[in-house]
Amino acid sequence: MAPELVGQEAAAVGTHRVLAMDVTLAPRDPQAPGQFGHPVAVPNDKQEEAKSRWKEGNFNVFLSDMIPVDRAIADTRPAGCLEQQVHNDLPTTTIIMCFVDEVWSTLLRSVHSVLSRSPPHLLQELILVDDFSTKDYLKEKLDAYMLQFPKVKVLHLRERHGLIRARLAGAQVARGTVLTFLDSHVECNVGWLEPLLERVRLHRARVACPVIEVISDKDMSYMTVDNFQRGIFTWPMNFGWKQIPQEVIKKNKLKETDIIRCPVMAGGLFSIEKKYFFELGTYDSGLDVWGGENMELSFKVWMCGGEIEIVPCSRVGHIFRNDNPYSFPKDRVRTVERNLARVAEVWLDDYKALFYGHAYHLLQRRPELGDLSQQKALRERLQCRSFRWYLQNVYPDLAAPLVKASGLLVNVATARCIAAQNATLALQACDVNNKAQHFNYTWLRLLQHGELCVVPVGAAGAPGLRPCGGWESGLAWRHSSMAARPELAEHLMVQHQHPPACLLVHPVLLALRLGACITTNRYQQWRFGSYHVA
Repeated sequence: MAPELVGQEAAAVGTHRVLAMDVTLAPRDPQAPGQFGHPVAVPNDKQEEAKSRWKEGNFNVFLSDMIPVDRAIADTRPAGCLEQQVHNDLPTTTIIMCFVDEVWSTLLRSVHSVLSRSPPHLLQELILVDDFSTKDYLKEKLDAYMLQFPKVKVLHLRERHGLIRARLAGAQVARGTVLTFLDSHVECNVGWLEPLLERVRLHRARVACPVIEVISDKDMSYMTVDNFQRGIFTWPMNFGWKQIPQEVIKKNKLKETDIIRCPVMAGGLFSIEKKYFFELGTYDSGLDVWGGENMELSFKVWMCGGEIEIVPCSRVGHIFRNDNPYSFPKDRVRTVERNLARVAEVWLDDYKALFYGHAYHLLQRRPELGDLSQQKALRERLQCRSFRWYLQNVYPDLAAPLVKASGLLVNVATARCIAAQNATLALQACDVNNKAQHFNYTWLRLLQHGELCVVPVGAAGAPGLRPCGGWESGLAWRHSSMAARPELAEHLMVQHQHPPACLLVHPVLLALRLGACITTNRYQQWRFGSYHVA
């Protein structure tokens, strides 16, 4: 379409200011506990009861039950949001809210906040996906309560799916153009929905996320957060929030209302066009229960042509809990680690070594990851870019060196360097221009020269070289921050040998040998030309 026609179309469609609606079934009581998002205190004579009920949701359930399910909260949007224009023809959305054994009052407050503060013509439906809850109040009682809201549908799953597959069950039956996923312990603020739908309308391969604000797990107060932060991860794929530095804000003249590009989304709250979500293959169906799905979808979106944004004019409060109140079919930590390993194998390319280097126990345990062929085929079919591209273009500030240490490997006592000679190793005068003296110490704890690995005992009975052929515990060395003990940080200790053995230079023969590790022996101390941190 010609640019002038696009402009004419936009003019014909028209725009309007974001609707700051907040409609309730009955007038609010301004004196009610927690009204306007204010903190609430547990009465002295109810302290024990409140304490005993904490485990029901891993937050202050007693206070949640005291607070109105349709309470008012302060409008925390930046001032410029009030003037923001959105198109009149925004797409409709299906909101999908999955839960298992959620606290009654908290679930109702989540639902009421959506219904009170979302323009009705944009809300196609709100699907509550009950992931096989055990609480009686989440069965017939919930169905009966929601009958008063024609747009609310309750989908009861007949077996436990886990959050990831429960979301997919909701997405399959959704009728809205856009899917908006929310957790079941949230409060949507005024004007929250239209800014998300506007971003998706402008670019269908865009995932729009609200600013996630904090509902205190202790006093249920609604607290705003800094506008200038984005979702990031550190190794081994630990999600977190990071402030945008002040110098970056000043240099780019960022305003509080400006859209923020987000390398990784938190995963619980976002809008995505339904058709696009299914084109991307939705979530990896091999991921179990919960954990890692935000990483997988984030990498998939960015590397396969889309983008992820945080929209500061959309605000949603969320109760952050220290633990999940529901059970995992298997061990929680192991479930999340397995999921992340699946993501690493499909999306990280050579950089998966950084993941395993920071979660080394997974190499040793080797969890069963299931079939990865469909996910790898999907990546190929979508013609997705490399993880290197992602690092360079989306998350350039992530430290991601492919090796832990590199360059010449110098013996401290002799000031001589290890050199490769076919399948053997020699000690020579150091020469930075001699390629035979260049070695890498990898995140998998391998000592490599090109495609060859240093083995503790080679063909000649001394340390030597052999083709690497993947990770093997028998090829691993401990060095630097990977050392078994701080006093052995400059040693090269064989990882799986008892008693511990270290690489050394024979002081008379000037030949490489293995010997019992001695912390003060400088003939056992080694230094690489460069060390890299991640």
